[in-house]
Amino acid sequence: MLEARNVAFSYRKSRPLLVDVSVAVEPGTFTAVLGQNGCGKSTLLSLLTAQRSPQAGEVLLDGAAIGAVDRRERAQKIAFVSQHSHANRLTVFDSVLLGRRPFMDSAPTADDRAIVTEVLCSLGIEDYALRYMDELSGGEYQVVVLARAFAQRTGTLLLDEPTNNLDPERQQEVMRLVRSEIDQRGIGALAVMHDINLALQHCDRLLFIKDGVVDAVGGPEVVTSERVERIYNMKADIIEHGGRRVVVPR
Repeated sequence: MLEARNVAFSYRKSRPLLVDVSVAVEPGTFTAVLGQNGCGKSTLLSLLTAQRSPQAGEVLLDGAAIGAVDRRERAQKIAFVSQHSHANRLTVFDSVLLGRRPFMDSAPTADDRAIVTEVLCSLGIEDYALRYMDELSGGEYQVVVLARAFAQRTGTLLLDEPTNNLDPERQQEVMRLVRSEIDQRGIGALAVMHDINLALQHCDRLLFIKDGVVDAVGGPEVVTSERVERIYNMKADIIEHGGRRVVVPR
């Protein structure tokens, strides 16, 4: 399990960015981190991926301080889908095969290639295998980036705005794929997101950050008109539709 305990971080001492923030990425759950731009969401993700170190508190991976865990071991346990991933001239198959690198001692094995084939087939993109990454549409590209993360076969999946710049159909597709991976393999996932309704539809838990502090964490019940107005400065009604809560801006 990946867990942040009472972490704090700031770029300037006079302006703390995160204060006493805690979150656990538990097996079988999908957590959305929500809040306005600049509230500290992406910084929290950088602490969970060990790109930065907390200035107070701790981040633990299976009970050990994440900074003390070997980079290769971290990659065998945590898959990270970055917001800023760039196309290259690799084929789709070879790009997804990169997800197996933390487990390779030299050349890819037959098992590595079998896992890639299995992932491509499970996502319905096996016909893309020999296409080049820089020939894909934005939505196709994002699905392949997810496939690479799935091929890592880790217990934890972290995503930085995975539906950014995608049309509504592709947003739903990406979120369904992540949800399916969680349900089928029992992994834990956490995503920084902007769309509350998308989070309500696909995530078990929602963590709201306001000015670097946890405003609320819990299930759909934490989404209230008062909280939406406080965090986003937007008046909204919360209605029930199709068995779930929906935020409707006024």
